[in-house]
Amino acid sequence: MAAVQKFWQQLEASFAGPLRLARRPIAVTFLDHEPAGIERFNGTEPSGCAFWRLAAGGRVFYTVPSDHFNCAVGSYTHNIALSPEREKETEQTLALMFGVGYILPEEVPAIPRLAKTPAAIAFAPLGDAPLEPSVVLFACRPSAAMLLNEAAMRAGSGGALPPLGRPTCMALPAALEQGTVSSLGCIGNRVYTGISEDELYVVVPGKDLEKVAGALRTIVAANQALEEYARGRNAQLATV
Repeated sequence: MAAVQKFWQQLEASFAGPLRLARRPIAVTFLDHEPAGIERFNGTEPSGCAFWRLAAGGRVFYTVPSDHFNCAVGSYTHNIALSPEREKETEQTLALMFGVGYILPEEVPAIPRLAKTPAAIAFAPLGDAPLEPSVVLFACRPSAAMLLNEAAMRAGSGGALPPLGRPTCMALPAALEQGTVSSLGCIGNRVYTGISEDELYVVVPGKDLEKVAGALRTIVAANQALEEYARGRNAQLATV
Protein backbone atom coordinates (compact mmCIF):
# COMPACT_ATOMS: atom_id res chain seq x y z
CA MET A 1 0.00 0.00 0.00
CA ALA A 2 2.82 2.41 0.87
CA ALA A 3 4.50 1.72 -2.47
CA VAL A 4 1.26 2.39 -4.34
CA GLN A 5 0.72 5.64 -2.45
CA LYS A 6 4.26 6.74 -3.20
CA PHE A 7 3.64 6.05 -6.90
CA TRP A 8 0.64 8.39 -6.98
CA GLN A 9 2.52 11.04 -5.02
CA GLN A 10 5.44 10.91 -7.45
CA LEU A 11 3.07 11.00 -10.41
CA GLU A 12 1.33 14.10 -9.05
CA ALA A 13 4.71 15.76 -8.50
CA SER A 14 5.72 14.97 -12.09
CA PHE A 15 2.82 17.13 -13.26
CA ALA A 16 2.61 19.77 -10.53
CA GLY A 17 6.18 21.04 -10.88
CA PRO A 18 6.53 21.44 -14.66
CA LEU A 19 2.96 22.75 -15.04
CA ARG A 20 3.19 25.08 -12.02
CA LEU A 21 -0.22 23.96 -10.85
CA ALA A 22 -2.00 26.12 -8.30
CA ARG A 23 -4.52 23.34 -7.59
CA ARG A 24 -3.90 19.68 -7.01
CA PRO A 25 -4.98 17.38 -9.86
CA ILE A 26 -8.09 15.37 -9.02
CA ALA A 27 -8.42 11.61 -9.42
CA VAL A 28 -11.98 10.51 -10.23
CA THR A 29 -12.88 6.80 -10.24
CA PHE A 30 -16.19 5.43 -11.47
CA LEU A 31 -17.08 2.25 -9.59
CA ASP A 32 -19.48 -0.67 -9.91
CA HIS A 33 -19.82 -0.94 -6.12
CA GLU A 34 -19.26 1.18 -3.03
CA PRO A 35 -15.60 0.95 -1.97
CA ALA A 36 -14.34 -0.19 1.41
CA GLY A 37 -11.94 1.90 3.46
CA ILE A 38 -12.94 5.25 1.94
CA GLU A 39 -15.11 7.88 3.58
CA ARG A 40 -18.60 8.16 2.15
CA PHE A 41 -19.61 11.75 1.45
CA ASN A 42 -22.04 13.15 4.01
CA GLY A 43 -23.80 16.40 3.22
CA THR A 44 -25.05 18.20 0.13
CA GLU A 45 -23.43 20.04 -2.76
CA PRO A 46 -25.16 21.95 -5.57
CA SER A 47 -23.43 20.07 -8.38
CA GLY A 48 -21.26 17.10 -9.24
CA CYS A 49 -18.35 19.37 -10.08
CA ALA A 50 -18.53 20.87 -6.57
CA PHE A 51 -16.98 17.58 -5.44
CA TRP A 52 -13.92 18.52 -7.51
CA ARG A 53 -13.42 21.52 -5.24
CA LEU A 54 -13.47 19.31 -2.14
CA ALA A 55 -10.98 16.85 -3.62
CA ALA A 56 -8.64 19.61 -4.81
CA GLY A 57 -8.68 20.86 -1.22
CA GLY A 58 -7.37 17.52 0.03
CA ARG A 59 -10.43 15.41 0.83
CA VAL A 60 -10.66 11.72 -0.12
CA PHE A 61 -14.22 10.37 -0.32
CA TYR A 62 -16.81 8.73 -2.49
CA THR A 63 -20.34 9.62 -3.52
CA VAL A 64 -23.36 7.58 -4.53
CA PRO A 65 -25.80 8.54 -7.30
CA SER A 66 -28.25 10.31 -4.99
CA ASP A 67 -25.50 12.74 -3.95
CA HIS A 68 -25.62 14.09 -7.52
CA PHE A 69 -29.37 14.76 -7.70
CA ASN A 70 -28.94 18.49 -7.07
CA CYS A 71 -27.44 18.91 -10.55
CA ALA A 72 -29.69 17.74 -13.35
CA VAL A 73 -27.03 18.43 -15.99
CA GLY A 74 -24.29 16.59 -14.11
CA SER A 75 -26.63 13.68 -13.49
CA TYR A 76 -27.28 13.55 -17.23
CA THR A 77 -23.58 13.46 -18.19
CA HIS A 78 -22.93 10.81 -15.51
CA ASN A 79 -25.88 8.69 -16.66
CA ILE A 80 -27.59 9.04 -13.28
CA ALA A 81 -31.37 8.90 -13.35
CA LEU A 82 -33.01 11.35 -10.97
CA SER A 83 -35.52 10.02 -8.49
CA PRO A 84 -39.15 10.21 -9.72
CA GLU A 85 -39.94 13.17 -7.47
CA ARG A 86 -37.01 15.13 -8.94
CA GLU A 87 -37.30 14.24 -12.61
CA LYS A 88 -39.00 17.55 -13.30
CA GLU A 89 -35.81 19.35 -12.30
CA THR A 90 -34.09 18.22 -15.50
CA GLU A 91 -36.90 19.70 -17.57
CA GLN A 92 -36.86 22.91 -15.53
CA THR A 93 -33.08 23.29 -15.80
CA LEU A 94 -33.10 22.66 -19.53
CA ALA A 95 -36.05 25.03 -19.97
CA LEU A 96 -34.03 27.77 -18.25
CA MET A 97 -31.00 27.07 -20.42
CA PHE A 98 -33.10 27.05 -23.58
CA GLY A 99 -35.00 30.15 -22.51
CA VAL A 100 -31.93 32.31 -21.94
CA GLY A 101 -30.27 31.06 -25.09
CA TYR A 102 -27.52 29.18 -23.26
CA ILE A 103 -27.94 25.95 -25.23
CA LEU A 104 -30.06 24.79 -28.15
CA PRO A 105 -32.34 21.74 -27.78
CA GLU A 106 -30.69 20.00 -30.73
CA GLU A 107 -27.31 20.15 -28.94
CA VAL A 108 -28.38 17.94 -26.03
CA PRO A 109 -28.14 14.53 -27.78
CA ALA A 110 -24.50 15.26 -28.70
CA ILE A 111 -23.41 15.84 -25.08
CA PRO A 112 -21.12 12.94 -24.01
CA ARG A 113 -22.41 10.68 -21.23
CA LEU A 114 -20.97 7.81 -19.23
CA ALA A 115 -21.77 4.48 -20.84
CA LYS A 116 -23.37 3.19 -17.63
CA THR A 117 -24.47 4.48 -14.26
CA PRO A 118 -21.74 4.27 -11.61
CA ALA A 119 -22.67 2.72 -8.28
CA ALA A 120 -20.19 5.07 -6.62
CA ILE A 121 -17.68 7.74 -7.63
CA ALA A 122 -14.43 8.22 -5.70
CA PHE A 123 -12.71 11.62 -5.53
CA ALA A 124 -9.22 12.41 -4.25
CA PRO A 125 -6.16 14.54 -4.92
CA LEU A 126 -4.05 12.49 -7.33
CA GLY A 127 -1.23 12.00 -4.84
CA ASP A 128 -3.68 10.60 -2.28
CA ALA A 129 -5.66 8.42 -4.69
CA PRO A 130 -6.89 5.28 -2.91
CA LEU A 131 -7.91 3.67 -6.21
CA GLU A 132 -6.70 3.76 -9.79
CA PRO A 133 -8.41 6.78 -11.36
CA SER A 134 -10.74 6.54 -14.32
CA VAL A 135 -9.80 10.11 -15.24
CA VAL A 136 -7.62 12.86 -13.77
CA LEU A 137 -8.68 16.51 -13.86
CA PHE A 138 -6.14 19.29 -14.16
CA ALA A 139 -7.18 22.91 -13.56
CA CYS A 140 -4.44 24.97 -15.13
CA ARG A 141 -3.51 28.08 -17.04
CA PRO A 142 -3.51 28.03 -20.85
CA SER A 143 0.28 27.73 -21.07
CA ALA A 144 0.17 24.60 -18.89
CA ALA A 145 -2.82 23.25 -20.83
CA MET A 146 -0.76 23.66 -24.00
CA LEU A 147 2.02 21.50 -22.53
CA LEU A 148 -0.41 18.84 -21.33
CA ASN A 149 -2.15 18.75 -24.70
CA GLU A 150 1.16 18.38 -26.54
CA ALA A 151 2.25 15.64 -24.12
CA ALA A 152 -1.03 13.79 -24.63
CA MET A 153 -0.63 13.92 -28.39
CA ARG A 154 2.96 12.68 -28.14
CA ALA A 155 1.82 9.83 -25.87
CA GLY A 156 -1.00 8.81 -28.21
CA SER A 157 -3.66 9.81 -25.69
CA GLY A 158 -5.89 12.02 -27.78
CA GLY A 159 -5.45 15.74 -27.41
CA ALA A 160 -6.64 16.44 -30.96
CA LEU A 161 -10.23 17.42 -30.14
CA PRO A 162 -11.03 21.13 -29.98
CA PRO A 163 -11.62 22.51 -26.46
CA LEU A 164 -15.02 21.51 -25.13
CA GLY A 165 -17.61 24.02 -23.99
CA ARG A 166 -20.55 23.61 -21.68
CA PRO A 167 -21.23 21.64 -19.60
CA THR A 168 -17.76 21.13 -18.13
CA CYS A 169 -18.69 17.75 -16.63
CA MET A 170 -19.11 16.23 -20.09
CA ALA A 171 -15.31 16.31 -20.35
CA LEU A 172 -15.11 13.25 -18.07
CA PRO A 173 -17.05 10.83 -20.29
CA ALA A 174 -15.47 12.48 -23.34
CA ALA A 175 -11.98 11.68 -22.01
CA LEU A 176 -12.97 8.07 -21.39
CA GLU A 177 -14.19 7.78 -24.97
CA GLN A 178 -11.77 10.00 -26.88
CA GLY A 179 -8.62 10.35 -24.80
CA THR A 180 -7.26 13.54 -23.28
CA VAL A 181 -9.59 16.52 -23.72
CA SER A 182 -9.60 20.18 -22.75
CA SER A 183 -12.58 22.08 -21.38
CA LEU A 184 -12.95 25.83 -21.22
CA GLY A 185 -15.03 25.55 -18.02
CA CYS A 186 -18.68 26.58 -17.98
CA ILE A 187 -20.09 29.32 -15.75
CA GLY A 188 -21.74 26.87 -13.35
CA ASN A 189 -18.49 24.99 -12.85
CA ARG A 190 -16.60 28.22 -12.25
CA VAL A 191 -19.07 29.22 -9.55
CA TYR A 192 -19.16 25.80 -7.87
CA THR A 193 -15.41 25.11 -7.98
CA GLY A 194 -14.01 28.63 -7.66
CA ILE A 195 -11.42 28.23 -10.42
CA SER A 196 -10.06 31.55 -11.61
CA GLU A 197 -10.87 33.35 -14.83
CA ASP A 198 -7.47 32.46 -16.29
CA GLU A 199 -7.78 28.69 -15.69
CA LEU A 200 -9.27 25.91 -17.79
CA TYR A 201 -9.34 22.10 -17.54
CA VAL A 202 -7.46 19.25 -19.11
CA VAL A 203 -8.84 15.76 -18.45
CA VAL A 204 -6.55 12.75 -18.93
CA PRO A 205 -7.74 9.12 -18.89
CA GLY A 206 -6.29 7.31 -15.92
CA LYS A 207 -4.93 4.49 -18.09
CA ASP A 208 -2.83 7.01 -20.04
CA LEU A 209 -1.59 9.06 -17.10
CA GLU A 210 1.85 7.50 -16.70
CA LYS A 211 2.75 7.71 -20.39
CA VAL A 212 1.48 11.31 -20.58
CA ALA A 213 3.72 12.15 -17.61
CA GLY A 214 6.67 10.60 -19.44
CA ALA A 215 5.88 12.54 -22.60
CA LEU A 216 5.53 15.74 -20.58
CA ARG A 217 9.22 15.65 -19.64
CA THR A 218 10.15 15.64 -23.32
CA ILE A 219 7.60 18.31 -24.20
CA VAL A 220 8.73 20.68 -21.43
CA ALA A 221 12.36 20.37 -22.49
CA ALA A 222 11.40 20.87 -26.14
CA ASN A 223 9.36 23.97 -25.33
CA GLN A 224 12.25 25.44 -23.36
CA ALA A 225 14.56 24.95 -26.34
CA LEU A 226 12.02 26.41 -28.75
CA GLU A 227 11.40 29.36 -26.46
CA GLU A 228 15.09 30.22 -26.57
CA TYR A 229 15.06 29.86 -30.34
CA ALA A 230 11.95 32.05 -30.72
CA ARG A 231 13.34 34.74 -28.41
CA GLY A 232 16.55 34.81 -30.40
CA ARG A 233 14.66 35.10 -33.68
CA ASN A 234 12.49 37.82 -32.21
CA ALA A 235 15.49 39.82 -31.04
CA GLN A 236 17.19 39.36 -34.40
CA LEU A 237 14.34 39.97 -36.80
CA ALA A 238 11.59 42.03 -35.15
CA THR A 239 11.82 45.64 -36.34
CA VAL A 240 8.57 47.14 -35.03
